[in-house]
Amino acid sequence: MQDLLKRGYSVRAESKATHVRSLFKAYVDKLEIMEVPDITQPGAFNAAVQGVDAITHTASPFHFSADDPNELIGPPGPQLQHIAVLSSGAAVTGSLDRGELHKRTWNEEKSAAEVREQGCTASQSAKYRASKALAEKAQVRDLVGLVALNPPFVFNPILHKVASPATLNSSVVLFYEAILTQKKTPEELAKVQVSWFDVRDVSLGHVCVLEVPAAGGQRFILTASMFIWQDWCTCFPV
Repeated sequence: MQDLLKRGYSVRAESKATHVRSLFKAYVDKLEIMEVPDITQPGAFNAAVQGVDAITHTASPFHFSADDPNELIGPPGPQLQHIAVLSSGAAVTGSLDRGELHKRTWNEEKSAAEVREQGCTASQSAKYRASKALAEKAQVRDLVGLVALNPPFVFNPILHKVASPATLNSSVVLFYEAILTQKKTPEELAKVQVSWFDVRDVSLGHVCVLEVPAAGGQRFILTASMFIWQDWCTCFPV
């Protein structure tokens, strides 16, 4: 939202109105807020998308506390062309996959099979990974020209209000626990994790794919590098 407003776009957002307006007071003439009471209902976004040229879908559930897989695996979103969707690296790869990954790589068999077979007793990782792969597949099938962006862990500055560490989103709470609580052992700090990407570059990616017509129908894996938690501890000594 911030990058779009800075570039002169008018933005209509489904968000927490008071806080968002306070963050972007300089763009009051370019920002419209519409709250959607229940995004899972058919046609929930019909009014919100009237008259818009493009949509960026920048958030979907990321947590490992779902009992029912359907908390994560749900409707793919509004039926409109020119959409940039924030998917996930979890839609590309499974936790044990190795080798080269590219835009034609999908993680849909192992995780989805585990969820189908085990339901609520499936692992939290399988529920999450299946939700990302199945949702993106459905969106690609139903929306011609859709652009998917697939980052791994997303770190760095947050704009939303945080009342306590317990309200941090899942990526950031992992960062908080690793760096600030000092609870990880030296062995855990040295263990290689998956890749990461800067949230500001994720935002820029959404803007770029909407501005470049050739991006339509493509899938972009966004990644900086793999990491170990010790890398971040060294950068941000407590």
